[in-house]
Amino acid sequence: MAPSDGELCDRYAQLHPGAVADSLDALGYERRTLASAIDPLTRDTRMAGLAFPVRGRPDEGADYDENIERFLRMLGDAPEHGVVAYETNDEEAAHLGELSTTALAARGCRGAVVDGGVRDVRRILEGGFPVFSRYRTPADAPPRWRLDDWDVPALVGGVEVRPGDVLVGDVDGVVCVPGDVAETVLERAEAKAGTEDDVREAVRGGTAPLDAYREFGAF
Repeated sequence: MAPSDGELCDRYAQLHPGAVADSLDALGYERRTLASAIDPLTRDTRMAGLAFPVRGRPDEGADYDENIERFLRMLGDAPEHGVVAYETNDEEAAHLGELSTTALAARGCRGAVVDGGVRDVRRILEGGFPVFSRYRTPADAPPRWRLDDWDVPALVGGVEVRPGDVLVGDVDGVVCVPGDVAETVLERAEAKAGTEDDVREAVRGGTAPLDAYREFGAF
C-alpha cells in the first residue's frame, strides 16, 4: 500500500539529500539538484515535503492592495505537508517573511524554498520554520514584485518543480524528486542509506576504502 503524504514526507525527512540525489542519478534523473546558491538559513535546517510551486516577476507598478491579496490567497491555498517553492526572476525583493512562515506553519506546511530573497530572518529562526533562499533583504515584495500564479510548474534553482514533487533539503542543498517516482526513489535512498551505514562501520573498523567498496558496492 502506498504511504500517505505524511508518511512519505516523514521518511524522506530521515534521509540526507545526497542519498536521494544518488538514487535519482541511478534512475537517470541527473539534473534534479537545485542551484547551490539556494542555502538554508542555518546549518541545522532540514526539510522534506510536497512541492507547492509559485511564480512571479519584478513589477514596480503592481497595485499594492491587489498584489498582497494574491499573496494571502496563495498562503491560504498552501497544502498540509507542502513546501512552497518560489520562482521569482528577481534579485531585489524579499519574497517571504515571518508572517508568511507563521501562516504556512499553521497550515501544516513543512518549509519554503525561495529562488530569491527573505526577510525577518531572526523571527523566522525563532519560529523554527525551515527556509532555503538565495539572499536576504528588508525590501518587501508587494510594492516591487508581482505574484502571478501558484500550484503550477515553476523553475526554481534551475530545476522544473511541479506540484506534488518531493523537495528534500539540508545544509548540502535541495533536491527535487519527481512525484511519479517518489516512492521508488524513497525506497532506493533508504536502502542506500543503510548500505552507507555498513560502509561507515567497516571503514571505522579498519577496512580499506577500496575493500569496503568492493564488499558493499557503495562509498
